Amino acid sequence: MSDEEAPIPLRVANKKAYVWDVEGGTLPHLSQQNVFLGLPLVLLPEETVLLVELGAAVLIDDPSAHDKPSSAQLEKWNEEQKESIKTQIALMETKNAKENSERVLSEEALRKRREREEKRRALAQAQAAEAAAQESSEASLFGGDAPTPAVTITGVGPSASAAAVNPQASSASVPYTITVAGPSSSLDWYTPNPHSHSTIESARAAGIWDYPSNLQERAQCGVFRGLWEQGNYLGVGIKFGGEYLVYPGDPLRYHSHFVATVIESPTTTLRPMEIVAHGRLGTATKKSHLLCGWDDEKKEVSYLSIEWAGFG
Repeated sequence: MSDEEAPIPLRVANKKAYVWDVEGGTLPHLSQQNVFLGLPLVLLPEETVLLVELGAAVLIDDPSAHDKPSSAQLEKWNEEQKESIKTQIALMETKNAKENSERVLSEEALRKRREREEKRRALAQAQAAEAAAQESSEASLFGGDAPTPAVTITGVGPSASAAAVNPQASSASVPYTITVAGPSSSLDWYTPNPHSHSTIESARAAGIWDYPSNLQERAQCGVFRGLWEQGNYLGVGIKFGGEYLVYPGDPLRYHSHFVATVIESPTTTLRPMEIVAHGRLGTATKKSHLLCGWDDEKKEVSYLSIEWAGFG
């Protein structure tokens, strides 16, 4: 099997399957699990079973796959961490040097502005003194005392100029770096192959997976696969009173048409009030309610849709 066709590694912890690698895909015809498929991605147990049965994924006992590292492996890992820190420091120093050069340019502009203000202030004072002297000479000629007008020169001080040029000059920003650890596959002491399981039975025997374990869970897996094989996109339908939301296409483009409820056996009893509730709830949310009956002997699914007709 080529690398492009290699099964997706699903890392199991606490009997939940996670997608940790960016290269890992998602099940076709299944709606996005957490809006934009951020990692790590938790898969539905029905989806996990289907992926393994199709041969598209393998289950890995993630806690057991981490062996005890040797001294050489730890020393190598420490050296890699030191190199990473050196790289981050170099990048930070480059960034700080750039910011300092920009700050020097700002201080130079501030100095030139102060010089211009000083020149304007001196010119205004000279003009005021000249006007006062002229008025004094005119008053002496006519023998009267003319009042000297008060001249107030309002200038912009250095601190105000700095705030005007650089409003954030007084706010100190402390840079910091957040280091995100890489995937487990990048560790030398991570050995997934001895702890990989390509079937649900082998994973169950190893004690890392137990789904499906009863009739209800087998029915959910059967209904999930049946709806998916018909080309539907599936989402969680608990908010609408069912197990799944059934979309005819991409959920980003279409609304769901059905809310699916799983019935574990063809002989399961349904109360009339349940049927009425499913029908009215589905109609209120502009959907039809889909009753999916699972036959565990024949391994088949039968479907019955309910919609409130609103007679009268």
